[in-house]
Amino acid sequence: MSNQSAQAWEVRAAAKRSRCEGLIPPAWKLPSTVVQGLAHLLEKSKTNLIELDIPRRSGMLTEKELRITEAYDVRDLLKALASGELTSVDVTVAFCKRAAIAQQLACSNFSLTSCLTEILFEQATERAQHLDALREKGQLAGPLHGLPISLKDSFQIRGTDATLGLVAYLDNGPSQENSCLVDVLINLGAVPFCKTNIPQTLMTADSHNNIFGRTLNPWNTSLTAGGSTGGEGALLALRGSPLGVGTDRSSTVYQKSDYRLARTGSVRIPALCCGIYGFKPTSGRIPYGKQVPFTNPGLRTILPSAGPLANDLDALEILLKSVVDSRPALVDSTATDVPWRSIGPLKSGLKFGVLAEDPLFPWHPPVKAAVAETADLLRAQGHEIVYLTSQQCLVGESYDVASQMFGLDKTVGRIVAESGEPLVPSLLYIREAVRGINFNRSYLRDTRAIKDRLERLSILNVKMSDIQEAWRKLWVEYRLDAVVGPGAQNTAVEHDMYALAPYTCLFNLLDGTLKGPQVFNK
Repeated sequence: MSNQSAQAWEVRAAAKRSRCEGLIPPAWKLPSTVVQGLAHLLEKSKTNLIELDIPRRSGMLTEKELRITEAYDVRDLLKALASGELTSVDVTVAFCKRAAIAQQLACSNFSLTSCLTEILFEQATERAQHLDALREKGQLAGPLHGLPISLKDSFQIRGTDATLGLVAYLDNGPSQENSCLVDVLINLGAVPFCKTNIPQTLMTADSHNNIFGRTLNPWNTSLTAGGSTGGEGALLALRGSPLGVGTDRSSTVYQKSDYRLARTGSVRIPALCCGIYGFKPTSGRIPYGKQVPFTNPGLRTILPSAGPLANDLDALEILLKSVVDSRPALVDSTATDVPWRSIGPLKSGLKFGVLAEDPLFPWHPPVKAAVAETADLLRAQGHEIVYLTSQQCLVGESYDVASQMFGLDKTVGRIVAESGEPLVPSLLYIREAVRGINFNRSYLRDTRAIKDRLERLSILNVKMSDIQEAWRKLWVEYRLDAVVGPGAQNTAVEHDMYALAPYTCLFNLLDGTLKGPQVFNK
């Protein structure tokens, strides 16, 4: 890469950051007296931003705004908005202020670049005013009336950029249309107010790219916030949003003859790292259409899905039910037209399978303890526990299939290379980590030597179907109602060190092998 091309991408990235910084109102900039005690490079210090309580110390939020952002869960907010106890402007401005603070805290070496990529505070306030006027007439726009919602950068919002953290995508200009889910949320009464940071290529669990910098973990700024929906994770942990939406699944980032990699879990990993709730639905349950593409759309392998993140579990159900009840398949061909179904009170205990630790990917001690504790708690409540074996679970085999599948698509690696920007360190670390894994070659051979990509895809699709069928039989044989397993083999780790994600990848590959709710034990 020439010095000229390096300067070109750096200048363009800096210009984008400057535009984003300019969208934070001057009155919402943190005073130096509040932040002067923080380390210059937070990513190298073990700073707990939650304990510092800077939103309160800054004096930027009123007591009412602090109460809105801290004391209400999403259901309470919606009740208050519907009754008129709170206005949408009240709630929207409170979370916009808090998001502005989060943006200035959870940042790396770039100034004011962290969890947010697109700031829509002005547009959100105008929409909130419109919704309040509607409420004064006795009308509600929908079940999410007046609720601010943040979205991952990959969602298109008309008039804003959707760069995916790729310098080359700065040339795309503002989106000319909304992603299908954005339109659905607006029709349900929601108020989109910001978009959030992601990794370069969406392919690591470190939300770090050359445009917006690195998102830090608010609980410990020396650790990753996760990815690829890490901006949402950090924003929610700092209570800068009541409810966010991310996506879950990625593809290969960079491909040479000597390695390939996969990383999935883009909603679940940030939830794990940042101490919030996240849910990855089966693909098609939530509309995914009109996302910004970064892979070859004609090369379908493991399908992505969109899912919610929040600080309370109930919020996930509220968003999912609201979206599903709106029949999104009428506006998006990627969505399935299956109604929301509720299960009544259980007459007896359920049967839970417990995912086994795979020898290739051993669990860290706190993860092992958490899985064991969960199983013990369920058993104490009268539920039956079945401990599965690693041979039954096929975690390593699934990760091998997924890695080789994702290796078929070199699109995003080519985009990065042609722009002149360098790969971020976490991508280089994944490359080295995957080389050290001794996959089970008696189960699946290394298909990279096969030149015909269709032949490779055929072999891998057969293996994916085999794993899905094995899990179907497992589920039916034991009459399982659910499976307990870790979001990852580790908890939040230091920046650039997350590497592989086999335990989330398994369920991306299975993708709802048993279609619909299979409750065997009622």
